[in-house]
Amino acid sequence: MKSQKFRKSGKLFGALCGGLLISLPAIPQALAQESTVKVNPSPSIFSEPPYNRSQAPGSPESGVTPPRPVPPAEGQVSPVPPRPIPPAEGQVSPVPPRAIPGDRTQQPSPPAVSNDQQPLVEPRQTPSATIALTNGMVNIRLVNNTAAKITFQVIGDTAPRSLEGKSDVTLQALKAPVTVTFERQDGGQLIVTPQGSSEPGSLEVTFKEATNATQGRSAMRIERNGSVFLN
Repeated sequence: MKSQKFRKSGKLFGALCGGLLISLPAIPQALAQESTVKVNPSPSIFSEPPYNRSQAPGSPESGVTPPRPVPPAEGQVSPVPPRPIPPAEGQVSPVPPRAIPGDRTQQPSPPAVSNDQQPLVEPRQTPSATIALTNGMVNIRLVNNTAAKITFQVIGDTAPRSLEGKSDVTLQALKAPVTVTFERQDGGQLIVTPQGSSEPGSLEVTFKEATNATQGRSAMRIERNGSVFLN
């Protein structure tokens, strides 16, 4: 009985020792894997794009295949760009016109200037009389031969004055140039006649009734050179 128990104990001990011997090599490997996981738990950066070329777009490993040109279907003709059509036999290709040196037909001529558009130069008015001034001064004698009153004024020198019909008045020492205006109070026209006097530096002006409106005058101007103009 004791020998049988001893044998069973020896077999049990041998089985335990054999199991320990078998499990000993696996323990360091498991410890090494666990330490590796704890040291670098995240995936390496070189396994991510763009360092991992196995996942680049279009590569065989990424699973994406680049598009390929689709061949034309059966019976379909590929499009061909149009080509210039040569001229038919006997037909001449059109040639664009070229400017010929010296050809004035292609240059627009300047518009002609009509004589009507040219400014007209008015002729200088001829003086009605000429007198000799004395030191640039003049005496004017006005003679009213009409029956109506005449209103006259020396511009810039005297106020408007009245001259009765069939009367006269003398304006003395007027400095040239000088302008005298006059009009009939009844609205009629006046014929004005200036003429030199026998006295130096004197001018006599007579007024008469005018039957034609074109003969009427309403102003007289004496220039520095003694020229007398009517307007």
